Amino acid sequence: MRPGTVLVVVDLQNDFCAGQVVAGRYGGDLATLRTVAANAARAVDTARAHGTEVVFVRFLGDVEYQPPSWRRRDAARGKPPKCLEGTWGAEFHAVSPAPGEHVFTKKACLDAFLGAGFEQHLARRGAEHLVFAGLYADVCVDSTARTAFQKGYHITVLADCTTGLHLRDEEILRFMRVLYGARTTTHDRPETWVRLGEMEETWSAQSPRTAVSTEASA
Repeated sequence: MRPGTVLVVVDLQNDFCAGQVVAGRYGGDLATLRTVAANAARAVDTARAHGTEVVFVRFLGDVEYQPPSWRRRDAARGKPPKCLEGTWGAEFHAVSPAPGEHVFTKKACLDAFLGAGFEQHLARRGAEHLVFAGLYADVCVDSTARTAFQKGYHITVLADCTTGLHLRDEEILRFMRVLYGARTTTHDRPETWVRLGEMEETWSAQSPRTAVSTEASA
């Protein structure tokens, strides 16, 4: 397995992708979530085929894991907890970790770096470049990408493998390009994301300055 690049699959779980919980909170077309999940599953297959490591991050929202601020927010909004441990809602959706692939758990937090073992695993693997797929672009994907950037990782987001919950996709993707220097590409262009060393040209083409100029001219 090649070191350097890791595909991080974030919270691709039933309560974020399907069923009554997501139907009650996702304001967009549910077909978008089905497409995102299918594309993310294809990205996982592509990474495996190219020898790129895949890690899975999952969320558990049980009340006993929630800090006081989280409980207060949910009580004020009348929001029931999601992805309860041991339930269908917490199970992976459209993907399953293969034998030997690592799963990291976030207990009522957004950032995978706050979950046990995630950062240490990346360090052991010599990871330099994190590729993100999963949900949601403006919540847990962004939270993890923000910390990753501050810790020195190069960031790529597979734009067709994620979508926003509160913000428009183009808004949050542009934000990550400008603030984190993130590159955005799609799952079906593996030459742009499965390895770090061969991508400097496409990275330069999506510099923060380019992203701002493109937005301004739109």
